[in-house]
Amino acid sequence: MEKRRAARLAAVQALYQMDLAGKGLIEAMGEFETFWMGKEVDGVALPAAEANFFRDVLSGVVREQRPIDRAVDDALADGWPLKRIETVLRSILRAGTYELMFRKDVPAKAVINEYVTVASSFYEGDEPGMTNGVLDRIARTARAGEMG
Repeated sequence: MEKRRAARLAAVQALYQMDLAGKGLIEAMGEFETFWMGKEVDGVALPAAEANFFRDVLSGVVREQRPIDRAVDDALADGWPLKRIETVLRSILRAGTYELMFRKDVPAKAVINEYVTVASSFYEGDEPGMTNGVLDRIARTARAGEMG
């Protein structure tokens, strides 16, 4: 569980970096695996992450970005398209949506909980609650049978 949580956090950070710096998938993946995951950065020991899961989430978001973005746009409140959402939160929502839509081996409620936890590591305000609400709406469509 801890290694998957670390992989999710690393994937969100890599997506953020790709979005801001315009880095490609291979470059971002290599940088995170070489210099971040399981390393000490600025005196802070970063947790070891499940590398295969990190790669799957990161590459999956890139590969499936159109349907992911459409699903997030549909789940957001009217007048708040995904492009208006702050970059870190956008990365969180994309990664969580990827898992809900394409990683059916991970229970939907676990996905939602994990990305609310990731959001809580970046934000102290309303963003974790927004993450919960948006991912819950997506799960009710993508995993209707599982969500009841």
